[in-house]
Amino acid sequence: MSINNKNSIFYSKVLLFGEYSILFDSNGLTIPYAHFNGTLDFINSTSYTDLDFAKKSNEQLKKYSAYLQEKAIDLVHIDQINADVAKGLYFESSIPEGYGLGSSGALVAAFYKKYGKNRIEAKAGLSNKETQELKRTFSILESYFHGKSSGIDPLICYLKYPLFIKDQKNISSIGISRENIKSDDAVFIVNTKQTGKTGPLVDLFMTKCLNPKYIDRIKNDLIPTTNKCIHSLLAGDLNSFYTHLKQLSKFQFQYLKEMIPSEYLKHWEEGFKKNDYLLKLCGSGGGGYLLGFTRNFSKVKKELTDQGLEVIPVYQEF
Repeated sequence: MSINNKNSIFYSKVLLFGEYSILFDSNGLTIPYAHFNGTLDFINSTSYTDLDFAKKSNEQLKKYSAYLQEKAIDLVHIDQINADVAKGLYFESSIPEGYGLGSSGALVAAFYKKYGKNRIEAKAGLSNKETQELKRTFSILESYFHGKSSGIDPLICYLKYPLFIKDQKNISSIGISRENIKSDDAVFIVNTKQTGKTGPLVDLFMTKCLNPKYIDRIKNDLIPTTNKCIHSLLAGDLNSFYTHLKQLSKFQFQYLKEMIPSEYLKHWEEGFKKNDYLLKLCGSGGGGYLLGFTRNFSKVKKELTDQGLEVIPVYQEF
């Protein structure tokens, strides 16, 4: 009864740049991350590794299908969903929940792929009209999990291409330049081993933005620096990229400190003081993963691992 095939596996995602600033229309850059992934399957198909997990997932999908029946009847084949859930449909996933890697986005992408009506096929070079239509659909399908969804997480999970977010109405697949890349260049994540809650942190950020001096720093420092990081990385200008990235790391350390788990502040500060690596938020923060960049991954991984940190490469040699 397995429904697995290569096309039905959906990857996690990493938002490289744009957390918080994207709320005020900065650019954003997000990439698929195949290290964690998920796929729809059936209990008793012999593929699951944890029967209790599969049963719990199936129970969650029963509630999700009820939401879809009420809110998305025009977007998905609900009768087929209900029939499959009754047969033991579940989402086999290695994507950790509450870590900012798109666990619900991957599930939504999988549902759309299998049950979507008038489905737009995932491919490079979609028109902006098609991308926006997908984003609107995914926003509805994912809102069950977050109350309100932009639709961007399921979009990246579905398309499986890096996405450049110029603004909420202009999103396109994009290639990341490999110019000037060296063998020890890497993007990595550090596991804080605690989950983060996006809602309360976004509320905190928006409350802080009511302070005129704070919102001034966001608009005049955070947004331009974020945009410069993205454009220099896409252009392959790594010297400029690391200059801007250091500014971003320092800014988050100073103005978004509540989003950084306290026990990791010393590692964060050590990064921009020693220049061997630089840390930034991965998503909303508060736990989950921290995102790191280095031009000397072998050395940095050993140093951080020796300090008891779990370091996982995301994009070695970019």
